[in-house]
Amino acid sequence: MTTAPTPPTTTPAPAATPGADFRTTRWTQVRRAKAESPEGRRALLELCEAYYEPVATFLRCQLRDADVARDLAHDFFAHMLAGGAITHAQAERGRFRSYLLGAVKHFLAHHHEAARRLKRGGGAEPVSLYDTETGEPRAVPDARVLSPDAAFDRQWALTVLARALDALRAECVAAGRAEFFEGVKPWLTGEAAHGDQAALAASFGMNANALKVAVHRLKRRFRELLKAEVAGTLDDPGAVAEELRALFAALGS
Repeated sequence: MTTAPTPPTTTPAPAATPGADFRTTRWTQVRRAKAESPEGRRALLELCEAYYEPVATFLRCQLRDADVARDLAHDFFAHMLAGGAITHAQAERGRFRSYLLGAVKHFLAHHHEAARRLKRGGGAEPVSLYDTETGEPRAVPDARVLSPDAAFDRQWALTVLARALDALRAECVAAGRAEFFEGVKPWLTGEAAHGDQAALAASFGMNANALKVAVHRLKRRFRELLKAEVAGTLDDPGAVAEELRALFAALGS
């Protein structure tokens, strides 16, 4: 069994004004990534790091093997980093999500064709999608009753939410409110709907009403950052509401 590779990493970017990074959309990054320059490579590295998990999830559902999926996800992004797939991306196609899913399907089709050629002509043995001892399809450790496309969309939604939450965390850290953010995060993510807010408020020297106001403001900012993250993946700002509906629908699948 192969060792699961780690996704491409980037050098942390300098701190920026809260929300400023969202003026650079994913399609802007794609255009930069096409350039043969240090800025272009940084943009492509960031894209690969940001959306590694949806691609790996799609491949895991297709291939029925988590280790092989990780290997191929790594190969897919290495191909992008080498200046391959990204050259065909066009903002006019709409959603960056749709472009990325189409790109990985194209990559997987080429992989299957290469495996068939090797099987016909000898040489390296292609990876089997079946357990060699039982002859049964390999199990997926975290398999859900989802199609590969639906699994991709769900992981995409989780990734977008996580990025918006990370942006909110960064703003709180910059404002000296890191501990407060970590304390109220369960209320932001819906994991503590019936938690003891009075005890939490007391731990921060606040009354319950003051805490509710503070949490409400953070929720509102979280929604703004989520909307901005989604908007950055689209070429049409008017499609944000529709994409947000798709995002929450994917989470509910």
